[in-house]
Amino acid sequence: MPVRIKRAYEKPDQSDGFRVLVDRIWPRGVSKEDAQIDHWEKAVAPSNDLRKWFGHDPNKFQEFKEKYKAELASGDQHESLEALKQLTKEHQKNLTLVFAAKDEQNNQAVVLKEILDHQS
Repeated sequence: MPVRIKRAYEKPDQSDGFRVLVDRIWPRGVSKEDAQIDHWEKAVAPSNDLRKWFGHDPNKFQEFKEKYKAELASGDQHESLEALKQLTKEHQKNLTLVFAAKDEQNNQAVVLKEILDHQS
């Protein structure tokens, strides 16, 4: 079963499994009750500098992905990524990464899903 991703503005569903918010800031206009987040791994999000540089520009996504993976490998986010990997194992990949970005194809949750789907 692959890890799922879902926008914070979509209604939670029982099939989501364990819901992990992977944004640094709480999604605007979403109450904690409505979000039904089981865990908030905010430190795994891209650095503010990288996030601002990217600006959710689809033309920059490949470069963003490379820079973000570099941050995850050696930056402050590494420990948080390891915690996320552990959660994924504990829940046997019955896990949904929740994010707020409007662009569902070009965001950090897509990158994290790819990493988590390739772990054993």
